[in-house]
Amino acid sequence: MRLLHRIVLLVLLSVLTIASVSCGREHGEVVRIGVNDLALPHWAVYKKKAAEQGITVEFVNFTDYNQPNPALAQGQIDLNKFQHVRYLANYNVANNDTLTPIGASEIFPLTLYSRKHKSVTEIPQGGEITLSNNPANQVRPLLSLAAAGLVVLKNGATWDSKIEDVDTAASKVKLTTIDPTLTAPSLDSVDAAFVDDTFATPAGLTDKDVILTDDPERPELKQYINVFAARAEDKDNPTLLKLAALYHDPDVEAEVRAESGYQGIFKSNSPEDLQTTLGELEKHFRG
Repeated sequence: MRLLHRIVLLVLLSVLTIASVSCGREHGEVVRIGVNDLALPHWAVYKKKAAEQGITVEFVNFTDYNQPNPALAQGQIDLNKFQHVRYLANYNVANNDTLTPIGASEIFPLTLYSRKHKSVTEIPQGGEITLSNNPANQVRPLLSLAAAGLVVLKNGATWDSKIEDVDTAASKVKLTTIDPTLTAPSLDSVDAAFVDDTFATPAGLTDKDVILTDDPERPELKQYINVFAARAEDKDNPTLLKLAALYHDPDVEAEVRAESGYQGIFKSNSPEDLQTTLGELEKHFRG
């Protein structure tokens, strides 16, 4: 009987140990999130809020847009937050990958800045405008420039328009594609530049420098909602879903809104809605 009691006791101790370890993992998880704006103060609030829920967040800051998605695909990070749905769809198709959005963050108006002119009508014939060299971030500027009468697109303005479709002879301005981190500095030498919100604020750009913008609430611009992305096998991971939703904690949102020059509009589209938009874009890009 003593032997039996010992065996039972050992089994109970083993169960308790396993439960304790499991509990420890649940409340002491470490999740690595890739971002491109770690210097912004809202991430400190976000990290504190995550810790209150038993999740330890470690951030990895990327200065090159080409790095966060491969890092996610290779398991170096667990989530990333830097891109919109259209960018993600382009990446997946080009790399035969399956990264997927699991939460919406915000959408930003497209913004053309200038330090030389007060409106697009002041840009002279032959003036130069810089924009991102990433094809995923070019069609929206092209459509806005076409609508403003600054460029002419050979086959008309469509969501399939590419930089190669610009009729340079018929257009009023010259377009130069550069690394997005260089668009803000380029304003010292060009007539205007499309600058991502991430780079506009650190460069000291404000509303007084804006000469053209669009309405980000237009239905067709849902593809430009910024997202938290995960690997496909993790799309239902409760911890990652919780972290994506945490961006909309009132304290986190308030900190984001308080940041100088912030122009974003918070979005709460469901993961399923974002994934549907992603799938439609990927199907279209594959032809």
